[in-house]
Amino acid sequence: MPRTGRATRIGAVVTAAALALSLAACAPDSGPTVDLPAQVDAAFADDTQAQLQAAVDRAVAASGASGALVGVWAPWAGTWLSAEGTVAPGAAGVDAGASFTAGSITRAMTCDVLYGLVADGVVKLEDSVSTYVSGVPALEGITLAQLCNSTSGLAPYTPAVFNRIIATPERAWNARELVGYGITRPGTAAGSFADSDTGYALLGIALERASRESMQALYARYVFDPIGMPDTSLPASAAATVHGLWSPNNAEGAVECAAPVDLGDLSPTVANTAGGVVSDLEDLGRYTQALALGARAYDKGDRFEAPLPAAGDAASWFTATGGTYQAGTLVGQYGSVPGFLTAAFADRNTGMTIVVALNNSRASDVLVRALAWELAAITSKAPAAAGHTAPDAGLPWTAEDMGAQVTAAAVCPIP
Repeated sequence: MPRTGRATRIGAVVTAAALALSLAACAPDSGPTVDLPAQVDAAFADDTQAQLQAAVDRAVAASGASGALVGVWAPWAGTWLSAEGTVAPGAAGVDAGASFTAGSITRAMTCDVLYGLVADGVVKLEDSVSTYVSGVPALEGITLAQLCNSTSGLAPYTPAVFNRIIATPERAWNARELVGYGITRPGTAAGSFADSDTGYALLGIALERASRESMQALYARYVFDPIGMPDTSLPASAAATVHGLWSPNNAEGAVECAAPVDLGDLSPTVANTAGGVVSDLEDLGRYTQALALGARAYDKGDRFEAPLPAAGDAASWFTATGGTYQAGTLVGQYGSVPGFLTAAFADRNTGMTIVVALNNSRASDVLVRALAWELAAITSKAPAAAGHTAPDAGLPWTAEDMGAQVTAAAVCPIP
């Protein structure tokens, strides 16, 4: 794979023709059962590629990441894949097919399993979690739907164990232990949206007990197999090619951008059904597009019909429900787990899809969200390939708006 740039920032852009990659391409013989839009086999126009590359370069520098993986698919215009930098400081270059921690995108998958089990009559959305996880008074009155929608009021557990995660990343964690840390911390009022890893970890426990199957098996049945995601799993131990990083403060109190902590041995059990899935660009691209378009049989329903404000000061077009965020016509997820900032969004009208992974989690997850939305704004205006027609661009923000948010969220210098 051709490489350019500095040794610590090796870039590779791979066109659809080079990899014969398409979100709608044929999968293994077991075969996906979803019908996704046809993807034109072409590269984006040079100007579009230059804008995408500039946005990624700025975000990689701003986050302190040693590497990044970015996938952009516009069914009418082309495919753009970018593998930036190295898998860890001083290590090998990132390949476009490298695996990475999907992070918060896992949360949408956990809700997929819930809705699949509802469709199969195994559970109901209004079931109390205490039906399946007994002996915890703090869980009384909380439903499975509230866990999926992140409206249970439960506080996140990661702040309570973060220092231990950084000190011993290889430690295996029991999901119930992590939930215990979350339910003992002050939460929020039930009914409003407040993202919480505790809720998704608890939902995973409840679904395993209700179905008497592992979440690995449930993800395979309801997510990986029907969509065609052969390189995606919920592993029990570190499995990602790209190492996660975290930049501590130095003696002067500044972020140590040049010497991050390597979390390559991080156990996926620390995030589990809230963020432990490991995947790659192609698989997550297919997944995100299928999610936004409602491509599976159990996607039909009211999962996204009653969204709530994503934050108290959120714009009217930025909402959350069903284990996802909605931003204008985009549906997806974004967030931070130790070592990674990730985001994945697709347009429910056009099928345009964006997947981003940055391997340093020191910055706010606003940075990776803004990058994904900046790439979406650029891509939505990409000219159509020969013989195709570009849809109307209608996102409620500009690429410049989101580029400014990336800069504002920077924790490391931007050249």
